[in-house]
Amino acid sequence: MKPQTPRLEIRNLRRSFEGRAVVDDVSLQIMPGQVTCLLGPSGCGKSTTLRMIAGVEMQDSGTIHVDGKLICDTVFRVPPERREIGLMFQDFALFPHLSVAGNVAYGLRGTRAENRARVEELLERVDLARFIDGYPHQLSGGEQQRVALARALAPRPRIMLMDEPFSGLDNRLRDGIRDETLSILKEEDTAVLLVTHEPDEAMRMADEIALMRDGKIVQQGAPYNVYTRPLDRAAVSFFSDANVLRAEVSGALAHTPFGRFLAPGVPDGTAVDIVFRPQHVRIDFDRAGKGPLPTAADGTPVRAIVERARFMGNESLVEFRTDHDGTVLKATVPNVFMPGIGTVMWLTIRRDKCFVFAVDS
Repeated sequence: MKPQTPRLEIRNLRRSFEGRAVVDDVSLQIMPGQVTCLLGPSGCGKSTTLRMIAGVEMQDSGTIHVDGKLICDTVFRVPPERREIGLMFQDFALFPHLSVAGNVAYGLRGTRAENRARVEELLERVDLARFIDGYPHQLSGGEQQRVALARALAPRPRIMLMDEPFSGLDNRLRDGIRDETLSILKEEDTAVLLVTHEPDEAMRMADEIALMRDGKIVQQGAPYNVYTRPLDRAAVSFFSDANVLRAEVSGALAHTPFGRFLAPGVPDGTAVDIVFRPQHVRIDFDRAGKGPLPTAADGTPVRAIVERARFMGNESLVEFRTDHDGTVLKATVPNVFMPGIGTVMWLTIRRDKCFVFAVDS
């Protein structure tokens, strides 16, 4: 079977401003119907990458391809309006003087009857048909976002670029509208590149995550793989709170108060960070001062004192200071768990959930 051609492919894109590389050798492939999330902190080059694909920013080097055809290099350039690429941004940018129907129809090139039929079809799909003759100022933020989605979909773009499109919505609306948007885009078989700095949004929407840092894609893969097999300590911390133990390797083992951790291939004397998430800390009450029995899976228990406990809604976050060296560790517990400050407990760590990274010298 002949391999499917990527709907969007960018190869080795670079863009610098005043001598600083903002996008540095970025390559991506997105298949029809696939949602890829470009995830990273503010200022890492995500939006600049999107603008180059859209054609509103020119790359210094690299190429952009749609369905296998070159649309832009440093010499040849298809104009933005001919790229069949839809755009959605945080600012919905609806025209206040146009009706909802006028906004959705903006940019359509068919007959009046064809355009009206397309507008009605899309407004029906986003459950806004009753507002077809209304105006943007009469709509809520969530409704305006759905009009912006309908407008972006109206010309049947092969690719949709989305730059933080849901960040202006309150939390009550955001999840439902994200799911609704994703469903429509999948039905249209549109290739989607979504830019966000929110890991939860990337995990919820993406088929593939490209983690971006300092202008480069540092890790790419399915959300599960990026989360459970992080490249480095920074990748762990970007998705969630992280606890860190510093240790030194001897005989391919890192020695800590919680026991020994495997560090295969790491030379003796190398400093390593042992990184683990708060949900992988096991908590036990001090029973007669003896603590819990150690297990092969969880290693050596460490005595710790509660410094703070907060209820977060679906879980509780407890901060501890260990007796051994004063290290502060965080643990999360489902539901309500609010031990008093100063309570003595014993902590162990899920060894199979720990990551060992060599410390950069």
